[in-house]
Amino acid sequence: MNNDLTVLGLESSCDDTAAAVVRVSDGQPPQILSSVVFGQNDLHADFGGVVPEIAARAHAEKLDYCVRDALQASGTALSDIDLIAVTAGPGLIGGVLSGVMCAKGIAAGADLPLIGVNHLAGHALTPRLTDQLTYPYLMLLVSGGHCQFLIVHSPTGFTRVGGTIDDAPGEAFDKTARLLGLSQPGGPSVEVRAKLGDPKRFRFPRPLLDRDDCDLSFSGLKTALLRTRDTIITEQGGLRQQDVNDLCAGFQAAVTDTLAAKTRRALRKYLQKAPQSPAIAVAGGVAANQAIRSALETAAAEHDTAFVAPPLALCTDNAAMIAYAGAEVFSAGERSDMTLAARPRWPLDQTSPSMLGSGKKGAKA
Repeated sequence: MNNDLTVLGLESSCDDTAAAVVRVSDGQPPQILSSVVFGQNDLHADFGGVVPEIAARAHAEKLDYCVRDALQASGTALSDIDLIAVTAGPGLIGGVLSGVMCAKGIAAGADLPLIGVNHLAGHALTPRLTDQLTYPYLMLLVSGGHCQFLIVHSPTGFTRVGGTIDDAPGEAFDKTARLLGLSQPGGPSVEVRAKLGDPKRFRFPRPLLDRDDCDLSFSGLKTALLRTRDTIITEQGGLRQQDVNDLCAGFQAAVTDTLAAKTRRALRKYLQKAPQSPAIAVAGGVAANQAIRSALETAAAEHDTAFVAPPLALCTDNAAMIAYAGAEVFSAGERSDMTLAARPRWPLDQTSPSMLGSGKKGAKA
C-alpha cells in the first residue's frame, strides 16, 4: 500500500445495504472504523427469496442513511475521506446501480476520487483486511450466488482453478429451505435444523467427486433432496419435525463433504506453484457455516497450509471489504470516473473460459 487512505465504502449488490469507513496506513494493519449494514430480510420474507425490484427500491431509500451512520460511527466527516469505493458489480443490477449512483453523487459533491470495486474481489481480499495474508493465497469464495476456487495474486490478478457449473452452495441452501418450509435466508435455517438431525439417515450424492478437477455442482443435490422429501410425504402423509432435521443434516453433510474433497484438490494445484507461505482462505456467506468451516480447516491442516476464515460479520456482504479492496485497487493505479457503469456480471478471472455461460451482458463467472 503506497498511501495512507481513509476510504468510504458502499455495498448494495444484493439485499444488504452497507456502508463502512476503513483506514489503510503504510506499515499498520487496516482499521475498520465503522461498518453499518441494513438488512432486508423482513421485506422479502413472504416471497421465499430476494425480489430484485424490492431490493433496489430499499437500497435507494437507505443508502444515504447508511452513509450518514457509517460516518458518525467512525467519528469522521466527509472532509476526512480520501476515496469513495463502491461495488460496481456483479449483482442484481438495480441494487448495484443504486450504489454506483449514490457513490458518484458523493464523489462529485465532495470532489473525491472514485473507484469501482468487483464485489467478488471484496470477498477475495477480505483475508488481507483481517489477517494481512501475503500474495499468492488460495481463496474459496462460497456464497449465495458464487462458488469459486481462486489463486489471488494481486488486487486485480486472479486465477480460477475451479468453481460451480450450476447452482452455488448458498443458492442450494436457500432452495432446500424453501422445499422444507424453513425461513430465508436458507443457510442459517438449514444449519440450525441440521444440528438436531442425523446426517447418516439420508445419503445424498456428492456430485462430481468422480472427476479429478476442482469443479462443483449442487443442482442435482437439491433435486435429490426434493425426491426424498416427496417419498417421505407419500409414505407417511407428511413431514415430521425430525424428518426435516434429518434432511437438513444429510444435505449439509453432502455439501460439506463435496467442498472439502474439492478443496483438497485445489490445494494440490495451488501448492504445485510452491508459494513461500501457503495459505487458504474462505469467504462469502456460506463460510459462516460452522460445519463447513471445520471441514475446510481440517483439509488445510492435512496439507500443512494455514487456514484463514474472517469473522462471521465479514463473511456476509458488507462495505468494509469494499472499502479495503478499493484502497488496494486504487493504490495499484486503477481509477474510475463518472462513466463508471453498474455491471450485473463481472468475472474476476478475465482469461479463463466462462463456467456458467455468457450472454449479451457478458460472462457470468
